[in-house]
Amino acid sequence: MLTGHRTWIFENKPVIISTGTVGGPFEAEGSIPKDFDLLHDDMWLKQSTFEKAQRTMMEEATQIAVKNSLIDKEQVQFFISGDLINQITPSSFTAKTLDVPYFGLFSACATSMESLALSAFIINGSGADYILSGASSHNAATEKQFRYPTEYGGQKPPTAQWTVTGAGCALVAKEGDGPRITSATIGKVVDMGMTDPFNMGGAMAPAAVDTIEQHLQERDVDPSYYDLIITGDLGHVGREITIDLLQKRNIAITEDNFKDCGLTIYREGQPVLAGASGAACSSVVVYGHFLNLMKQQKLNRILVVATGALHSPLSVQQGDSIPCIAHAVSIESGSDIQ
Repeated sequence: MLTGHRTWIFENKPVIISTGTVGGPFEAEGSIPKDFDLLHDDMWLKQSTFEKAQRTMMEEATQIAVKNSLIDKEQVQFFISGDLINQITPSSFTAKTLDVPYFGLFSACATSMESLALSAFIINGSGADYILSGASSHNAATEKQFRYPTEYGGQKPPTAQWTVTGAGCALVAKEGDGPRITSATIGKVVDMGMTDPFNMGGAMAPAAVDTIEQHLQERDVDPSYYDLIITGDLGHVGREITIDLLQKRNIAITEDNFKDCGLTIYREGQPVLAGASGAACSSVVVYGHFLNLMKQQKLNRILVVATGALHSPLSVQQGDSIPCIAHAVSIESGSDIQ
């Protein structure tokens, strides 16, 4: 099942049998509102804190994923999830509500594909039949923790990105109908010495390039094998750097088959500066928009490369650089799955 140094090939091809995606009012004004299962018109979700609102969205995403399937919640054997809040409490409190065995993860905005890769690994090895895999974030909660509360109205540079308010969850199964998870390449930490917490795209781009290059080499495929290679939240800045670095490494990726979730979720004119970010960015865009395109047979093979910056408020305050990571998962459908 292991090919090369970092890539798992899933011979049993676990299947994504259903998904659940939830967003906030700003996401409802974006470019893909029809790809959400549930959109809220209030950032607070009738909760007393933004952190509790994020927890509510994660709970809703898991409930929707189960409801959209043909199984009962009691059949779910594991919940694998993470987020950006200190001690990943939205995920942990959701696990309490679900009352199923739980793996809590933190890979920042790369958490969505880390959880999906681990879900597929466990199911491929007959360690479970059904696993809920998810990630969430909330704009106001993240701003308060990593930067400044939104009430301050602080100015940001053009390289900054807008954290998605949302939650996305996939129900992964041993068998059933839906797109198949065929492989995963696990990222390694890449640190280019950048220290600007307002330029996440630039910091994460080298990690994305490293994982994409390793995945293509270890699977022995060309970029054209995939209909789309989709990064998590590089935004305008990180996407351009990634394309440039890939071309310098003679990896023939074209702009047409290279998409970024951070440039997909919002419409032109929304004040998101360099694009979207957040642990929910890739989870809601992939589990909503891109999997819907696969269901419509507009896409057959995608490689999702979720990117994450592994800094903390404390590490930034202490002058540390920003370590980054990217995890890649290939999702395929059709009779020609390899």
